[in-house]
Amino acid sequence: QVQLVESGGGLVQAGGSLRLSCAASGSIFSIGAMGWYRQAPGKQRELVATITSDGSTNYVDSVKGRFTISRDNAKNTVYLQGNSLKPEDTAVYYCNAITRRTGVVGLSTYWGQGTQVTVSS
Repeated sequence: QVQLVESGGGLVQAGGSLRLSCAASGSIFSIGAMGWYRQAPGKQRELVATITSDGSTNYVDSVKGRFTISRDNAKNTVYLQGNSLKPEDTAVYYCNAITRRTGVVGLSTYWGQGTQVTVSS
């Protein structure tokens, strides 16, 4: 199996910054795209940012210029740096990874357990 563990969430004032981390471990042969999603109370989970194995990135319009996704392939870890945070960024943030497992044919998508980010006004 593959496990994703997020860290770095918390409470921050509007205009502040946070850095989220997500480390993948387990029977990993390779990891393709990784991403961050978020879900606010009463809303559907939405894509925040993705990054491919070669570093190409994509962002939802609402975070462009404020959030940066990056990854360390040697550590199987993806990061999300959020700057100029707004109250509307408040949500549970989830990471995911498209993974090829050792000895298993095909790709599987795994999710972390989520980390709460709260931005106070």
